Amino acid sequence: MDKLNKKGIWKAYRFSIILIGAILIGTLIGLKMGGDAKIFKPLGDLFINGMFTLVVPLVLVTISGSISAMSDMKRLGKILKSLLFIFFGTGAIAAVLVLIVVRIFPPAKGVVLNITQATTLKPFSTGSQIVSALTVTDFPQLISRKNMLPLIIFAIVFGICINAIGEKGKIIAKGLDALSEVFLKMVSLLMCYAPIGLGAYFAALIGEYGKNLIGSYARALAIYYPLCFIYMLTFFPIYAYISGGKEGVRSLKHIFSPAITAVATQSSIATLPVNLEACENIGVPKDIRDIVLPIGATAHMDGTVFSTILKISFLFGIFQIPFTGIGTYISAILLAIAGGVVMSGVPGGGLIGEMLIVTMYGFPPEAFPIIATIGYLVDPPATMINASGDTIASMLVTRIVEGKNWLNKKLV
Repeated sequence: MDKLNKKGIWKAYRFSIILIGAILIGTLIGLKMGGDAKIFKPLGDLFINGMFTLVVPLVLVTISGSISAMSDMKRLGKILKSLLFIFFGTGAIAAVLVLIVVRIFPPAKGVVLNITQATTLKPFSTGSQIVSALTVTDFPQLISRKNMLPLIIFAIVFGICINAIGEKGKIIAKGLDALSEVFLKMVSLLMCYAPIGLGAYFAALIGEYGKNLIGSYARALAIYYPLCFIYMLTFFPIYAYISGGKEGVRSLKHIFSPAITAVATQSSIATLPVNLEACENIGVPKDIRDIVLPIGATAHMDGTVFSTILKISFLFGIFQIPFTGIGTYISAILLAIAGGVVMSGVPGGGLIGEMLIVTMYGFPPEAFPIIATIGYLVDPPATMINASGDTIASMLVTRIVEGKNWLNKKLV
């Protein structure tokens, strides 16, 4: 039995263990070699350049393909509207909460790295910047990682229009689905190189900047892990009470299985069967749980919202830029919600979200592997929040769709 458990743990965490192990090896090499470790940087640049090359076609075909393939949208009606309201609502609350935390406890406090400075750090502060952030003046500009938000908007509208033309659109939808599999295969091949690429990059990074960067990661994790558990222990009971009163709070005992499964598998999708069972035990109607949970497994990520603002604040600290101002806060919240609700539904959405952070704020490419590593380090508690939060979301949706006494009716 112990051997089976060890095999299961290894299978679930294999890639993360290998990746973190490679980064640790690279860190040790960097500490040992010092400035001479710069010779490994080209190996890291190969990985970064590969990710930047694949991100544009991947975003276009996956988002437009998934939307174009949707069917029976009218049947979802009130459930879908409630679902979107809850997803965005809890995401916004999570974003504001973590924003307050990183203002009180800056994750990169005291770290000084002489990396090329960012140059465009005032997003969404004027009307023209909002227009520039959401649109481009010519189609070729759309096919660029520097214009990720316009690309995402175009992909959504493109997918909706394919869906709207009916039978003819199904041919295009199938083609997009096939293309998405091709690009995902390319990403999977590139990820085989990730341990070497990120390990080499960190050897060069630590060799040049030393122990400051290591300490800043420890501080970021010391902020993030407690935040996730505090969020579960405080906000989940509040949401449960809103959804079903005292009985709703008592129903929280059913979320432990999804939470534990999420940590063990590091996958909201893998947690879906456990979530379905938990919601059935709570009394969530079948049609609601069958819609909310599968969509939530890919598009309801409050843990991702936490990590997005943590990463943004971390980069501001690394580059010695004050993380202040209404424009900065609003842009961080919007990017966090986009990462937690929109980009989470895209395969590789975490990495795409990190690239979006780098490009939207004008950070140099070197910033990408720095925050990508944070993404891997915070993944277990983030997945726990994401997956168990889907159960809470299904309860809140049921409260809107069936009224405040839905849980009492199930208990009768």
